[in-house]
Amino acid sequence: MNSPAKPNAKLSRRDFLMTASAATLTAASPALAAPHTQRVFVASGTPNGILAYDWNPATAELTAAGVAAAVSTVDWITLSPGREYLYCAAEVDEFQGKPTGEVASFRVQGNELHPLSAQNSAGKGTCHIALDHSGRLLLSADYGGGSAAAFTVADGALSPAQWSEHYTVHGPNKDRQDSAHAHFASFSPDNRFAYINDLGGDSIHIYALNAALVGSSNSGAYAAPGIGAPAPALTPAGAYHAKPGAGCRTLHFHPSGHTAYCVNELISTVDVLHWDRATGSLTLVTTFNLLPDGYTGPTRACDTVITRDGKFVYFANRDNDFLYSFHADAKTGALTPMGRTSCGGKIPRNFTLDPTERWMLVANQDSNLISVFARNPQTGVLANEGNSFPAPSPMCILFL
Repeated sequence: MNSPAKPNAKLSRRDFLMTASAATLTAASPALAAPHTQRVFVASGTPNGILAYDWNPATAELTAAGVAAAVSTVDWITLSPGREYLYCAAEVDEFQGKPTGEVASFRVQGNELHPLSAQNSAGKGTCHIALDHSGRLLLSADYGGGSAAAFTVADGALSPAQWSEHYTVHGPNKDRQDSAHAHFASFSPDNRFAYINDLGGDSIHIYALNAALVGSSNSGAYAAPGIGAPAPALTPAGAYHAKPGAGCRTLHFHPSGHTAYCVNELISTVDVLHWDRATGSLTLVTTFNLLPDGYTGPTRACDTVITRDGKFVYFANRDNDFLYSFHADAKTGALTPMGRTSCGGKIPRNFTLDPTERWMLVANQDSNLISVFARNPQTGVLANEGNSFPAPSPMCILFL
């Protein structure tokens, strides 16, 4: 396996563009050869919380295009299914006079964002949001408050929180698990279940979704609420319990439809889980250690990227900063390690493939950089060196 490259390693512009040209030829798509740019939004942990960039897939260059929305300390952004609306999570300790974070929505018009709504989350430090597959329900997770909330969505506008939960269980790590820390929200592939990762409680809380709110993923029908008191947006449906002290940070589902990956931040491992379609339950299959043999320094595993065809999965690790590439069985999601490569800077908070899947973009939070690495679409191999572009405290990268 490759050791991580030096964080500040860079290709010369000439070498980088030669790599870009090679990757373009590999893609073998005449349409990609035509010069064009695509708008990219970047969540920023600054007062100007959503930044705009233009991405050129032919040259793999990001060009700053100003502030898209001045929302303070944005940790996460996501788009509606039709890409008409953008939603954000602001990790603040107070919003509208209450001790909570902020959840906001914007209308996307052209390449610009126009404010639509803003609501209080359930607690402080809102760090993540997720929109269900119908676009009708948004979940937020509050790291500081150890809480989660659900909001209904109509024409992009968020309701006040319709459901909330405050978690109380905490793990054995005295420095990081003194209380519950909700960190990530997600939905099952069939849109019947919701999941909240609790880093402080070493668990993933599982909920059944109210079909009257989100409709059926199989038929696309929308069931209107009945007369009387409405049913809650989420109903408890169990939990997955990780190794004590693991710190369940994120959960991503493989395209196969029966495998999920839970990144455990505090011990830098990945739990490969079997997802039960009938009950929504998660069962441990195996665990992978992301760290090199013998490494004993500080470490925090972070995020996951899965290719559209399900053949490759990538994980990011912070402190000992690197990306770890895996080959995945497209039918089962089973992982085979490939190797570690550079993330291009310090503290990779989030990373993503561009729409062509020929480039990996990494938001290096402490380096104030977005680093770009060429990717071979056939082998899944990432270049160990790339180019970096300035971005203040980048937290999340989102292609429009």
